[in-house]
Amino acid sequence: MVKTIGVVGSGTMGGAIAHQAALSGFNVVLRDVEERFLVNAQARMEKFMDKAIQKGKLSPEQKDKTIERILFTTNLEDMRECDVVIEAIIEDLEAKKEVFRTLDGILPEEVIIASNTSSMSITDIAAATNRPSRVAGMHFFNPPQVMKLVEVVRGYETNDETVEELKKLSVELGKEPIEVKKDTPGFIVNRIMIPQFIEAIRLVEEGVASPEDIDKAVTLGLNYPMGPFTLQDFAGVDIGLHVMDYFYEEFKDSRFAAPLTLKNLVRAGRLGKKTGAGWYDYNKEKEMAKQ
Repeated sequence: MVKTIGVVGSGTMGGAIAHQAALSGFNVVLRDVEERFLVNAQARMEKFMDKAIQKGKLSPEQKDKTIERILFTTNLEDMRECDVVIEAIIEDLEAKKEVFRTLDGILPEEVIIASNTSSMSITDIAAATNRPSRVAGMHFFNPPQVMKLVEVVRGYETNDETVEELKKLSVELGKEPIEVKKDTPGFIVNRIMIPQFIEAIRLVEEGVASPEDIDKAVTLGLNYPMGPFTLQDFAGVDIGLHVMDYFYEEFKDSRFAAPLTLKNLVRAGRLGKKTGAGWYDYNKEKEMAKQ
């Protein structure tokens, strides 16, 4: 029975996963490399709950109890008493493998270690441990407190018991789990979404339509809650490029080749230019430059 959930990484996803676990009544150990990241994570949690209190969906007492359930720590050894640990650090395969390798030496052998990766190989990550049958993907969607889906992903050696335990845990966290039966880049959602992003960018490059009109077409014509350019800005254009590059490297398929316009947008952002903030900032400033 899972009573305590560990989360490694207190960024946007990790902090929110920890928050959702605490809201669901679990004890939580949230770890990051520096105290300032944990302070920011707690501030985001409190802001989220303050809004819920204003709407009458949460009481001040529930807010206090939720924070009390979370141990904020910079010490990975504090994960030792956790029943399940979810890794939610940056999308860097080697960094993830190092975390899993370290956790493998800390945690009892029966404890599941799951990754919140959105695209990377669970099999590769599991190979860093001596418990590949107890390693799986547990991919939440942003924001985890709101989005209902969790992709439970099998690595090559993940056993049935691990998958069922994570599906059960997902339900206890108030989510709807689906099983990804084969470890493939992007799993289900990103495998479908990334080609849509690429095709939308190509339509802009070909002069077929503007990002605004493509977003409107997708939201009104396909009934999506937001269009591809709004969603890319929300998730981060640099993350989108990273995933496309990973897909292309794994599949060697031109369907996943990142468009040049996206590469330039991300390059501009890395140079510290305001035009790299996202599709709408980029296009707005480009139009202003013509005037």
